[in-house]
Amino acid sequence: MDLNLDTLKREILGYLDEGGFAVFRSSPGTIDGVSGSMIWDAEEHPDYQEFLQVASKVGVKLIVFASREFEATDLDELSEQLDSADLPRDEDREYRSRIRDLRIYQGVTCSIELAFDFDQRLYIYELRPDWFDEFLELDEEIIARVSDDEMDDDTLGGYFSKN
Repeated sequence: MDLNLDTLKREILGYLDEGGFAVFRSSPGTIDGVSGSMIWDAEEHPDYQEFLQVASKVGVKLIVFASREFEATDLDELSEQLDSADLPRDEDREYRSRIRDLRIYQGVTCSIELAFDFDQRLYIYELRPDWFDEFLELDEEIIARVSDDEMDDDTLGGYFSKN
């Protein structure tokens, strides 16, 4: 789903304030992969209010909040990776076109994370728009292609015999 997370971010912060929650502002991504964490099913239940109602019902008053803006450097790094890859011209052009198309999202909020701790578990709610998921997929594709190219260049493992 393509959401306007900038508007939603303001709405969530207002809801947290009105609900009497204390907000701990965190850096985005710091709660990723925390052992024992539980991820909210935002696909089937995208309403952040449902998530926060759960926190309220179990008596939690501290909510971790993080958001991330999409930056030009995110795309610049992808372009640099392409510069170091030896891809066929058509593939290179297609990747660069996809990167160019994503530039319209510079400065836009690309992820919102909410979390709370209860009974030694971290409960996490995360939203990302479809275009950011496309960016992440593109990033993975390019990294895989660059890695494949590097492995192809080093098929002899650094050993060369003149025999």
